Amino acid sequence: MKFFSGWSLIKAFTVLVYVWMFTPIVAVVLLSFNPQQFGSFPMEGFSFRWYVKLAQNATILGAFKNSIVLGSLTAVLTTAIGIPAAMAFVRHRFPGKEALNTLLLAPIMIPEVVLGVALLIFIRWLQQPKSFALLLIGHVVLTLPYVLLVVQARLVGIKKEYEEAAQTLGAGPFQTFRAITLPLLMPAIFAGMLFSFTISFDDVTATLFWASAHNQTVPVKIFGMLRNSISPEINALGTVMIFLTVSIPLLAGYLSRRFARGSGV
Repeated sequence: MKFFSGWSLIKAFTVLVYVWMFTPIVAVVLLSFNPQQFGSFPMEGFSFRWYVKLAQNATILGAFKNSIVLGSLTAVLTTAIGIPAAMAFVRHRFPGKEALNTLLLAPIMIPEVVLGVALLIFIRWLQQPKSFALLLIGHVVLTLPYVLLVVQARLVGIKKEYEEAAQTLGAGPFQTFRAITLPLLMPAIFAGMLFSFTISFDDVTATLFWASAHNQTVPVKIFGMLRNSISPEINALGTVMIFLTVSIPLLAGYLSRRFARGSGV
């Protein structure tokens, strides 16, 4: 009886934790459809008023453009660096491999505030102004560990005998990679790209230090709007961000499973 009571308390506490975590998110989504200027429950109707105003806000649209371009370039560059790096770490032996692997994975263990301040100080030391290129470099450094971990985990599960068989039949290293290794890595590559895009698109802590006034992303814009005033447009913008940051990882998981079934490995 005591055992049952203990598990009941754990389950009740777990439910309360989830309610505490997700109630504010649900409130933001509901208030984004509130036609009134100030949020209140129960709502007096249902309206897309703030979404329309959001779509007509040139500043917000510019921030969305910056976020999408930045996230897309980050995903492409991170994947282009992560694939050969993972191949080198898993398939080859060379001096300093473990040290270099640890160095590339270090950003995932360092708090984003520390990483943001460190890169900002480094930029100042180089006497370089803030720019989109430097912001892109920062996001590549921030997201590269995630792509490395995903691709390495997939590559470890691919039997080396497949590549050796192709080379035995006369295929060169590049042809073996293109015809054998790359198709088997596609689930991890797509997942890594989508996760990299999501992390870049949703990051605010480090981006606050790196973004200039002309290269603000959506999370940084939301942070600035909250500092100045609480507008109902923030609820609509937050709902859009919630939808994107939830749907993209789900899409990544779906594509990974589909490619994995297609590869048969």
